[in-house]
Amino acid sequence: QVQLVESGGGLVQAGGSLRLSCAASGIIGSINAMGWYRQAPGKQREWVASITDGFNKNYADFVKGRFTISREIATVYLQMNSLEPKNTAVYYCTLDHTNRYRTRVVYWGQGTQVTVSS
Repeated sequence: QVQLVESGGGLVQAGGSLRLSCAASGIIGSINAMGWYRQAPGKQREWVASITDGFNKNYADFVKGRFTISREIATVYLQMNSLEPKNTAVYYCTLDHTNRYRTRVVYWGQGTQVTVSS
């Protein structure tokens, strides 16, 4: 059974940094991509960044060079620098995975809270 375990969220002052981690386990098959989404209070969930199987990285425009996504095997990271209060949200990692039945499935982590104080 595929599981995603996130860590690294917390409370930080504006201008600070956090590094989120998401470890995937139980994978039998291939990883197509891993990524991060976020959902702020009262807002829809939005895509933040993703990294493909070929380690190509893509970012939402609002990242503006402050966030960096990286991956080691089945763990994805999101380094967030120069954080602003508007970055406060629950951050979710995702795994785009083709299983041994050749079925493509997207898994979601449980979410980790990031709170940026002013």
